[in-house]
Amino acid sequence: MSTIVAVIKNGKGCIAADTLTTFGDIRQSHRYDASSDKILEHAGSYMGIVGSAAHHLVIQSVFAQEANNIKLDSRQAIYHSFLNLHPILKQNYFLNPKDEDDDAYESSRIDALFLNKTGIYGLYALREVFQYRSFWAIGAGAEIALGALYAMYERSDDAEEIATVAIEASAELHTSSALPIQKFTLDVEV
Repeated sequence: MSTIVAVIKNGKGCIAADTLTTFGDIRQSHRYDASSDKILEHAGSYMGIVGSAAHHLVIQSVFAQEANNIKLDSRQAIYHSFLNLHPILKQNYFLNPKDEDDDAYESSRIDALFLNKTGIYGLYALREVFQYRSFWAIGAGAEIALGALYAMYERSDDAEEIATVAIEASAELHTSSALPIQKFTLDVEV
């Protein structure tokens, strides 16, 4: 698992992630993992994925094949895109949707954070989509990162600086996060 954060401040947005991959107790740093990036770009949207390392490659593949059907520029667009992708993930990529017996819906087992010119969005396993006004974090180190985001948000006017501090805090204090940081910035309309 990893830590991904997104911040919007003063017309700028930044999405950032650590670059550690873990398999149980094994830590695979960017020095060993040639594909340690956690953030993908699609049509002007950045998507950071946490959870299974397989998600990254699967999402890259399905986005390439379904590019015209993937819209990520609003809460509803993300929801409908992943609703439409769910049967494709099950049939073509062998997604195991079984999570908890009492879940209301089949799980996509994907948690992701998006940043684009329209804002920050979080996607969760049952295809819940939330829009965030100023910042958010997901992943194993999210609690630490959220604390840092909260502490930094009123102290800095720079979205990239705020995001950087949050990932650095997670990397310093959580066993499932490590530097270096992968980050992207863009202008936002929110």
